[in-house]
Amino acid sequence: MAQNPESPESFVSFGEQGAQLTYGSYLRLPQLLDSQHLESDPPAHDELLFITIHQVYELWFKQLLHEVVAARDAMLGDRTGERLWWAQHLLQRVHVIERTLVQQVDVLETMTPQDFLEFRQRLAPASGFQSVQFRELEFVSGAKDPAYLDRFRGLTDDEQDRLRRRLDEPTLWDAFLAVLRAHDLPADDDEQVATSVRRTAHDRSSYAAVWALAEALLQHDELAASWRARHVVMVERMIGAKSGTGGSSGSAYLRGRLPLQYYPVLWEIRSRL
Repeated sequence: MAQNPESPESFVSFGEQGAQLTYGSYLRLPQLLDSQHLESDPPAHDELLFITIHQVYELWFKQLLHEVVAARDAMLGDRTGERLWWAQHLLQRVHVIERTLVQQVDVLETMTPQDFLEFRQRLAPASGFQSVQFRELEFVSGAKDPAYLDRFRGLTDDEQDRLRRRLDEPTLWDAFLAVLRAHDLPADDDEQVATSVRRTAHDRSSYAAVWALAEALLQHDELAASWRARHVVMVERMIGAKSGTGGSSGSAYLRGRLPLQYYPVLWEIRSRL
């Protein structure tokens, strides 16, 4: 027997009288807002800002991983082209989040170098270099670096396992190559890939979805580079040429990462289109 949609059994009570979920309980706000603990004594005013910004970054990294993995899986699982729109849609969301990451640096730069120095010494040996989610994002994007596990020995067993899994997983680039092959486009080496992508560029009536994915990946690469560039300038503004709290060379290490490209083939073909 069909249930009356207005019967008490089917009625969902919105508002405070529902009492099952609240805004705070759904978002776990008591736990979230109790996660900012200052190390400075006496408390440095800007340490809360520093902690908040970096926690927000980690939340965005979590979301980015959620999206890029889903985009990768959509490409890997697509054989007819029906799921490519979903992968492209997710990558567009990734782009918007990455622009937000760049803009958040502006908030951090409202802290002066003097204010940062009030608590910087208490951070050692913690460092942004140790962000496991950021490394996961790089690995999934295509820049796998097994040496990271050897360079940093402070990883927990769980963090090491996560990174090893990412090293073994297909990347976004692997997924894109699978898309090319699914469209009968050769992709066995870089030259074949370049030729295939050029073909999609010049025959967009036949390969519109494939070309759009190539452009979406290039945009992801460009925005990641923009974040690295913005980050290094901010670090130089804050601490100059001082070494990092985790023992790295600080801005020198970050500048050494600027030439990194996830998809060099996609950049190289720009001069050959």
